[in-house]
Amino acid sequence: MKIEFVTSNGDTVSAQAQAGDNLLRVAQAAGLPLEGTCEGQMACSTCHVIVAGEWFDRLEEASEEEEDMLDLAAGVARTSRLSCQIDLTEEMDGLTVTIPAESCDMRR
Repeated sequence: MKIEFVTSNGDTVSAQAQAGDNLLRVAQAAGLPLEGTCEGQMACSTCHVIVAGEWFDRLEEASEEEEDMLDLAAGVARTSRLSCQIDLTEEMDGLTVTIPAESCDMRR
């Protein structure tokens, strides 16, 4: 399946993924600046993405813990999610997310 990432400068990066893949790991494999400091343990917000509006309601709802972490994220929007909490399914083929301009990967 194809996942589309829109960078902070408006470029689109397409990545291939499989059902069961985690969105954070797909983004990192594509070389995108999502740090994921806590390695998916929902203890940070460094993997914050903004899900395209037409996709947001198709995803499972964010947990209360995820919502709490999003409160700490820079550049949060109504359709913000933590990419570490999105496990991909076949129905997500074509999913589009934007990486906020405030995103910074300190590993680089």
